[in-house]
Amino acid sequence: MAIPGNMLSQVTETVDPNTSGWLAKLNCTISKGTGGRSGDGTLRLSSTAAGEMQARTATSYPVVGGQEYQAFADASGATVPERIGLRWMNVFNAEISITWSLSTATASATWHRISVSGTPPLGTADVQVVVSATPAAGSVVNHFENVYLGVPMRTPGNLLSADAENIEHATLKWVAETNCSIARQAPMVSWPVDYYLAGGHVLALTVTANGNASAKITEKPAATAGTEYVGRCYLSPPTSGSTTWVELRFYTAADVLLTATRSNLAAPGTGYYEQRVSAVAPATTAYATLAVGITSGTAAQVMRIDTAVIATAPVIREGSIIPYADASFEKDVAGWTVTSGVATLARSTPWGAYAVDGAYALTVSSATATASTIRSARFPAGAAAGKSFRLQLYTNVTAGSWTIQRHIRWYDAANNSLGLTSSTSGAAPTPDWWVLTHNGTAPALATQAAVELTLTATAVSSALRIDAVQVWEALPLIEVAGDDATAVVTLTLRELTVGYLMTVWRATSDGSRTLVRGPSGLIQSEAIAADQVVIEDAEAPLGVPVTYYVEIAASVGVTPETRTSDSVTLDPGDTQYAWLKDPGRPDRNMRVMMAEAPSWSRPVTQAEFRVRRRRNTVILSDVRSGLEGNLVVFTQTDEERAALHRLLDSGSVLLWQAAPGHGVDDMYVAVGAASEGRQGLATDTWRTWQLPVKQVDMPVTVGVASSAGRTWQDVLTENATWAEVLSKYATWEDVFLDRKIGA
Repeated sequence: MAIPGNMLSQVTETVDPNTSGWLAKLNCTISKGTGGRSGDGTLRLSSTAAGEMQARTATSYPVVGGQEYQAFADASGATVPERIGLRWMNVFNAEISITWSLSTATASATWHRISVSGTPPLGTADVQVVVSATPAAGSVVNHFENVYLGVPMRTPGNLLSADAENIEHATLKWVAETNCSIARQAPMVSWPVDYYLAGGHVLALTVTANGNASAKITEKPAATAGTEYVGRCYLSPPTSGSTTWVELRFYTAADVLLTATRSNLAAPGTGYYEQRVSAVAPATTAYATLAVGITSGTAAQVMRIDTAVIATAPVIREGSIIPYADASFEKDVAGWTVTSGVATLARSTPWGAYAVDGAYALTVSSATATASTIRSARFPAGAAAGKSFRLQLYTNVTAGSWTIQRHIRWYDAANNSLGLTSSTSGAAPTPDWWVLTHNGTAPALATQAAVELTLTATAVSSALRIDAVQVWEALPLIEVAGDDATAVVTLTLRELTVGYLMTVWRATSDGSRTLVRGPSGLIQSEAIAADQVVIEDAEAPLGVPVTYYVEIAASVGVTPETRTSDSVTLDPGDTQYAWLKDPGRPDRNMRVMMAEAPSWSRPVTQAEFRVRRRRNTVILSDVRSGLEGNLVVFTQTDEERAALHRLLDSGSVLLWQAAPGHGVDDMYVAVGAASEGRQGLATDTWRTWQLPVKQVDMPVTVGVASSAGRTWQDVLTENATWAEVLSKYATWEDVFLDRKIGA
């Protein structure tokens, strides 16, 4: 799979099937190596003599002044370490300078990430990617692949800038706070081939003297009181016994610290472990920031940090009322307590040993074979009375055995208990993780809810892990709604299992089915990325009842779960109008007035042979082609005229939809040379368009253009002013798709 947003071609990125995207620049020969991870091919550099060897991209790529760019690659070299650079070129294709990464601290034949970022110097027109190593002899080999060039990779929704999230450019967004110094380092770290957010550089915090040490991010992004946020980053402790931590801090507008919530890493070793902390911003919060540190460090110990994030807390299940801290147990046991019995509660340890979400779980231990009751804190459930709610949690019996009864305890606005809705009691399933559920209807006056579990250990020294606790209003699993103004049907699917495969069809009353389009093309055996999926079907027919049929399966060949929606019909409105739609860019779809009914022809390729002394010719024919003709439409305003130009600009296959009863089905068409004619006076805004069209097959691989997870917060984080936004993007569509000028 191509790296998202890569300015490099896939051949240059993966070095498959050849090295045509690369040139030897200094003291080396290049060839195609083997054993790569994003395809078998690698860029193999072999030194000609002792000294630095370099290779560069064969193409120069245009850049925009003031825009930061990043390059990274995976490297492998058993003899000498590597580095990567951005080579800035002027309009004459002459080198201005090179922004280099640090060289990797150690050589390693294991694939590891190298990365650099920088801003073009004055006079830059283009950039090249350069990879380098400095052997002490000839015939030393280094390999590179999985190469990226583009705007800096960052976590969608991160309140922090790219330079605060990663340390590829400098440490300017970080400051030593207590008893330490900070610097960039480039240790040899192996990241998954398709994980692009962690880079070659890390922040190294070096303890000055024995004692506590900390560093913090200087950025203070805006935060909203009452919103739950999560802070996270990768921590690499100096020893497995070191107490390292990440801390989420909230400040007032006057820069007064309100709260600091710390989460310690229970490290199983000295690798890189993502540690999370979450907290609700208190009243008067204006800003947030992130800090990291080590407790009781030893002088000269080094703690390393990568990929810092502050974001709104993730939702384990869409609509769940359980805060992240109480659902995932990344910091501690949060608001959970033992209300009766001998059970004890603790966060699991070490990092990653027991977890469904994040890296930790709630550990319930009972020394005796007795019953205990544990309960969460109370959480707002809104006007819950009479509504059905679903409780779901994951359990893992790790010692002994248990029976479990699940409850939702309801409260009114004055915190008075209104009683329980309960499941039956049953033996906790084992081994491994299991998901348990309970459905309950909220009683009158209910506005709050808590999760309550009756846990009976049926053996001494029993232990149970609990994770990913969720309570949400049980809404329909499949729901449809039509929007006549945009001619779009919205299909909502809930309570999906992430990682399962999904296929979605649109069905009409005659029994025919058509696959529905998603971001990657037609949705057929596509991996589910979230528990709730919203699909906007802009290709649904007009004036015809349709339903949606969905199959969900754990893997190919497994008997699927099926869902069928209610029927929905889009009103075509005035029959004088028709729709022209771009399947890949539905934001460009528009409704146009028909100037005249189209006339169609169906050409056919034929060969004619006249046989001597035979009256009739012999005709050999191919199959007759689809419809061809002219769509003649009006645009009535300058805005409509500009919109139709925009729709036609891409040259993509379009969908033409007319109201039923015109004797023409919906048709995918390729539009030829379009002509725009005036109606009369030059000041008249009406135009008559002649659109020569040919019927074509429905595009299969075209996906609905989107920028997954991108929000206005990302735009705010990446751009200091609206003027900066205007300088980087040509249109609002480009802002939405994060498609920068020159990228």
